[in-house]
Amino acid sequence: MIGRITKVHAVQLQPPGLSFWAASSTGIAHVQERTSTEAGPEVLVTALVHGNEYSGAWALDAFLLSGLQPRRGRITAVFCNTEAFIRFDPRKPDASRFVDEDFNRVWSADLLDGPRRSAELLRAREIRPFVDRATHLLDLHSMHEPGGALLVTGMLPRNIAFAQDLGTAGQVVVDAGHADGVRMRDYGLFGDENSDRIALLLEAGQHWELASLQAARNVLMRFLVCSGVIDRGDVPPGWLLPDAAPPPPVTVTHRVVAQSMDFAFVQDFCGGETIGRAGTPIAHDAGEAVVTPYDDCVLVMPSVRQLRPGVTTVRLGHRA
Repeated sequence: MIGRITKVHAVQLQPPGLSFWAASSTGIAHVQERTSTEAGPEVLVTALVHGNEYSGAWALDAFLLSGLQPRRGRITAVFCNTEAFIRFDPRKPDASRFVDEDFNRVWSADLLDGPRRSAELLRAREIRPFVDRATHLLDLHSMHEPGGALLVTGMLPRNIAFAQDLGTAGQVVVDAGHADGVRMRDYGLFGDENSDRIALLLEAGQHWELASLQAARNVLMRFLVCSGVIDRGDVPPGWLLPDAAPPPPVTVTHRVVAQSMDFAFVQDFCGGETIGRAGTPIAHDAGEAVVTPYDDCVLVMPSVRQLRPGVTTVRLGHRA
C-alpha cells in the first residue's frame, strides 16, 4: 500500500506580488473592477479562496495588468483569502490553506448573517455584496495532486452546458457540493434552479505547476468570452490554449471518506482513471477494502495530502 506517502511537489510558481491591488476604488481591499459604459453581465472572478492555491491569482494579476477592458457590463476580480496567502511558506506549502476555517464552506446565509466570527467569515462578509450582484462567477482553484484541469459545475444543467461550451479539454465534473458547508459556487441564486446565474469552479491542476497557471488563464479568458463581457478578438495573444472538444461529463455519486489514519490507496492514482469492474479494491482503510460501487467507475481528485478521519480522499463517478 503506497497511498499514505505524501509526495513533495516542487513549487514551480513563486507566489505573486499582490500589494499593488490592495487599494481599490470599491473601498474593499484586493477587489478590483473594470467597467464598460455599455450594459452587460456582472462577471465575478475569484482567486485565493484557499491561500496556497495561487495559480488563479497569477491569472487575475495578468488580466489586471493587461489593461483588458470589458466591452459590456463589468468584470470584478477578487483576491479572497489574502490573510492566509501572505502566510505561504514553500517549506510548508499546505499550511496556508486558510487561517481559521475553510473559506469555501461558509457561504450560507445562516453563517454569513450569524454571530460567529473567523478570519474567513469576516472576509466573506466583506466581499458578499460583489457575490450577490454577480450574474456569472468563475472561482479559480487548484489541486493537491497533479492532474488535468476540472470544471466543477454542481448539478444544475445551465452550469454543465456553460462549462461544456467553453471549448476546453477540461473534464466537467457534476457534483452536489459538500456536506460540511456551502461553497461560493452554490451560494444564493447560484444554487437556485429557477435562476439563470452561472457559476463554475475551476480546478486548474496541481497548485504550484506552471501548467495550472496556463489552464487558469485559458479558462478565465474563455469564461469572459462566453459570458459576453468581452469578444474573442480581445483576448491577448497566447493566452488561449487550442480549442478542444470536451469529454463527456463525470457525475459524482459517492465520496470516499477516511475512517482512520490507516487509509491507503492500492496504487498511485492521479485522477481520471476508469475502473472497469464493480467491487475492485482501490484502497484500504481500518483493515477494510474500499471498492468501486459499479462498473466503469471514474476516480476524481484522489489525495491523502490532508489525511485525517472524516476527510474526503476521492470522489467516485460515472460518465454521462
